[in-house]
Amino acid sequence: MENQMLRYTLEKLRANNSLLETNKEVDYIYEMGAVLKYCNNRVPMLFNNIKGNPLSSIGGLYGDRMIIYDLLGIDHNNRMERFMDGIVNPQPYKVVSNGPVKENIIKRNIDLQRILPINKFQEKDSSSFITAGVMVVKDPDTGKFFTSIRRLQVNGGNQLSALIASPKLTNDFLELERQGKPLEVAIVLGYDAPFLMASQISSATYGVDKYMVDSSLRGEPLELVPCETVDLLVPAYAEIVLEGRIVPGKRELEGPFGELMGYYGAQAPHPIIEVDCILHRNNPIYQTAFPCREEHVSNGLIREIELYYHLKNQVDVVDVYVTEGGGYRFNAFIAIRKHKKGDAKTAILAALGLNKDLKQVVIVDEDVNIFDLQEVEWAITTRSQASMDYTIVEGALGSSLEPSHDIRGVTDKVGIDATRPLEDNCGKFSRAIIPEYGNIDINKYFPNI
Repeated sequence: MENQMLRYTLEKLRANNSLLETNKEVDYIYEMGAVLKYCNNRVPMLFNNIKGNPLSSIGGLYGDRMIIYDLLGIDHNNRMERFMDGIVNPQPYKVVSNGPVKENIIKRNIDLQRILPINKFQEKDSSSFITAGVMVVKDPDTGKFFTSIRRLQVNGGNQLSALIASPKLTNDFLELERQGKPLEVAIVLGYDAPFLMASQISSATYGVDKYMVDSSLRGEPLELVPCETVDLLVPAYAEIVLEGRIVPGKRELEGPFGELMGYYGAQAPHPIIEVDCILHRNNPIYQTAFPCREEHVSNGLIREIELYYHLKNQVDVVDVYVTEGGGYRFNAFIAIRKHKKGDAKTAILAALGLNKDLKQVVIVDEDVNIFDLQEVEWAITTRSQASMDYTIVEGALGSSLEPSHDIRGVTDKVGIDATRPLEDNCGKFSRAIIPEYGNIDINKYFPNI
C-alpha cells in the first residue's frame, strides 16, 4: 500500500508544513549532523544535495513526540491505551510477492560507504555509523519477527560492526555461534512511525511479533516481501534494505561513538555483519538520525507505557514522563492523585524497581504539569524537604550508558516526594488562581502573537 513507510510520511509532513527541505550541498561527514543538532533533532529535515553521493537523506524525522502522535493519529491523552492495545492485540501482517523496495537489487561489488551517505557525526567517532537502521531478525524457535534499532559501524566494503546489546538477541546469536551458524539479519531504512514504535517494544518482555504490533498500530496489515538472500521478510515500501549475516567467530573493535547522554562510549569488540545484498527503491532516500535523539524519543514513549501500567496497580497514577534530560531512560516525573500518606513513597519504590535504568524519579500532585520543567522544579522547591521527602537507594544496578555508573559499577538512585501533605487543612499548599480566566486565549487580544 502506497500509504506505508517513508514517502507517505513525507507527504503528510509537507502537508502540515512540518518538513524542512534544502537543496544546498551538505557534507554527510559532520556537517549534516551539525545542522540536525542545531534544531535538537526535533525538526524533520530532507537534504536533497549530498556532497559526493546522489541520494537524498532525511534526518530529525521522529525526534518530537507531537510529530509521532500526529503520524499515528493519536493524542497525548489516549497514547497509553493505543500503544498498549497494539502490544496486547497484535494483528496479522500481509506477505506480497513484490514491492517497490525490490526495484533495485545489488548483489555484487557492495561497498556500503560508496553507495550510501552514511554519516560520521562527532569528532572522536571511530568511523561512519548507520544510526537509524532497524535490524530485523527471526526468532530461531518461534519464527516470530523481532525488530530493533541498532547502531552499526562501517568497517569498509560490505562489513559492519553491530552493537547487539539486547540480552535476547545476544543469547540467540551466541547459541547459533556455538553451532557454527550465522544469524540472518536485515537492516531497514526509510520507514514510518508505526514501524518505529513497534521496534521499541521489548522482545524479551512481551515476546510478540513486532510486525504484528506494527499492523495493529497502523490499523491495516503491514505489507512485507521476502528477502533475496536471507529467510526474512521486510517492508515492501521501505526505501533501502541491507541483507546480511552476523557471522560466527568474528569480532571487530567498535567505537568510540558519541552516545546517549552526549559522552563517548567505550571501544569494544563486537560481532560482524557481512552484507550480501542491498534492496532499494528508485531514487532511494537514506534515513539517518543524529545519535541519541530520535529512537530515544520513541523508546521513552514505550517506557512511559510500561511505567504507567506498572504504577497503576499500586497508586492512582495520572500521567508519567520519562524525561528528555534523562535521555528518555534515566529520569521520570510522575503525577499521582494522593489518597493515602504512603502513596508517594510507594510510587517511588515501584518506579525505581521497574528497571535498572531508572535513576531519578519525582512524584508530584495532579495539579503539576510534568512536561513543564519549571512546574516540576516549583513542586520540588515548595512541597519537599530533603530530610523527609528524599528516598536514596545506594549501590543499585544501573546502566553502562550513564557514565557516572561506570565509576563504581553501581548506581545510587533517588526518589523525591514533591506532593503536598494530605493534612493541608488550611490550604497552605493550594495554588493561587485567577477565577473565570484560568485559560486565556491570547489571540483574542493579540492576534499576531
